[in-house]
Amino acid sequence: MTKKQKKLLLRILISLALFVAVIIIEKTLSPHRIAVLLMYLVPYFVAGYDVLSACIKKILKGKFFDEEFLMTIATVGALVVGEYPESVFVMVFFQAGELFQKIAVGKSRRSISSLMELAPDCAAVIRDGEEDTVFSEEVSVGETVIVRPGEKIPLDGIITEGESAIDMKALTGESTPVDVYTGAEVKSGSINLTGTLKIEVLKGFSESTAAKILELVENSTLNKAKTEKFLTKFSRVYTPAVVISALLLAVVPSIITGDWKTWLYRGLIFLVVSCPCALVISVPLSYFGGIGGASSKGILIKGASFLEALGNVSTFVFDKTGTLTTGEFSVDGVFPEEGFTKEELLDITARAEYYSNHPLAKGIVKAAGRITAPDSIKEYPGGGVEAVIDGKTVLSGNARFLTEKGITISEKAVRGTAVLTAADGKYAGFIRLCDSPKAGARKTIEELHSIGVKKTVMLTGDRDEAAKNTAEDLGIGEYRSSLLPGDKADYVKELCESPEKGSVAFVGDGINDAPVLALSHVGIAMGGVGSDAAIEASDVVIMDDSIEKCVLAVKIAKKTRRIVRENVVFALGVKFLVLILAAAGLTNMWVGVFADVGVAVIAILNAMRTLKS
Repeated sequence: MTKKQKKLLLRILISLALFVAVIIIEKTLSPHRIAVLLMYLVPYFVAGYDVLSACIKKILKGKFFDEEFLMTIATVGALVVGEYPESVFVMVFFQAGELFQKIAVGKSRRSISSLMELAPDCAAVIRDGEEDTVFSEEVSVGETVIVRPGEKIPLDGIITEGESAIDMKALTGESTPVDVYTGAEVKSGSINLTGTLKIEVLKGFSESTAAKILELVENSTLNKAKTEKFLTKFSRVYTPAVVISALLLAVVPSIITGDWKTWLYRGLIFLVVSCPCALVISVPLSYFGGIGGASSKGILIKGASFLEALGNVSTFVFDKTGTLTTGEFSVDGVFPEEGFTKEELLDITARAEYYSNHPLAKGIVKAAGRITAPDSIKEYPGGGVEAVIDGKTVLSGNARFLTEKGITISEKAVRGTAVLTAADGKYAGFIRLCDSPKAGARKTIEELHSIGVKKTVMLTGDRDEAAKNTAEDLGIGEYRSSLLPGDKADYVKELCESPEKGSVAFVGDGINDAPVLALSHVGIAMGGVGSDAAIEASDVVIMDDSIEKCVLAVKIAKKTRRIVRENVVFALGVKFLVLILAAAGLTNMWVGVFADVGVAVIAILNAMRTLKS
């Protein structure tokens, strides 16, 4: 607890002790009524002087109808009608509820604020051959920092000396340490576990991974859910309405019956019950807890509105390469034409692609093993390469490229994702490659359907056959192939504008899919660590590229939504029931206190379940 919370707890305990003492004195000594009132005022003011002060200040500013106002009117009214014990107990119990709420909110905030300690304030930087400790913000790109075992990495960079194991749990939710060596990139916020590292800084503090995450977390409370916004508006109408109702309940029957004490007491109970604190506190706390629980699993959600939207998603759209698949191609088959062997076709194609950085080329070169470089090479962007190998002119690329070069491709069907090859003007055959699905991709699709997602779609720029094979392997119901980035955006926009399709989530790599991430109802970026595009364009960032966490994110969102609904139904149900009983004279102030503070405490306890996602 904070110092303020400890002081409030001490006041509550003192006022309770005084309250019990006054009751004992009243029962044993039977003092004069004025003396009894004065004695009860002592624990009353000890417990509630700050509530009374806040109420008076707000009234002077013209602000009415909040918790302090309702509690002040109710407790002062109870004193007026002679219900001294109830007045004191209402104030003490209200303060106890306030204390519990503050502790609960603090615990929820700490689940997220632990991220605020991702990056250390200071860094050990080498300047003029000497080690100097400076603020992390003062370290420039290109400088070298030293990180010893047990210390946090202050800035993004590349290891220039040393090797170690680093803990990235705070960034990705992954508990297993990662081994790093010279030449490896490391992210700020990671904890160096074993060896001393020298790291050349690649990004300034404001652009570092830790700073980006902190900015995201700090802004997460700004995007309120529709339920939160509705409850804010509801409270503005609800509270004045019940105050007016309580006033009418106290005055109208009193005028008719002449029994002012009875009806004023019922009106006061009405006021105590009417406090909307159970909803005002528990609903935002539920969303805050859901965001905190997700962040502990390496899932960063930008705000309650996106958490709420995620729980309502009925259609999941996936980018294929790098999201559902590894993005690393391997040779799936070698299909030579007559006059060429498989070994010869693979060898000349691999040598032609020797210098290419294209994923397909890398897969072919890897499959060929040890090969020698071509004599010369000319690259045609978007088409292929032309190489001279042992005096032969070899063309390697897609069908359009070979056709434009005057090569006649045989009628044999080129199946799947393929690289075609020709040697000295003669078509030599094609090599088919496949992009391996990520581990857990099929299970993810199955689990999404099992938790209520109605439709899954895969979008890709691959040819139809390759796209079809991947979709069938993963159990995806629908796919679109041969798409350009603009085509993907158009398709997702069309889905989002169709009410019958429901809410749409798009999952992409966060870089080339940024426009689509921004267009969808919920944009989920995979592998977002260090990706500015992911953090800027997406609503949810899965920090460790784990496709299975899409399911976890939806489960957290649905659990949060369920808890919010439980709290709303429970709080309103109990309050309306006790309000009716109070108007009918079938209850007393003690039950009214439970309907206010007791319900709030139960709702808050329920809301805190979102932290354990």
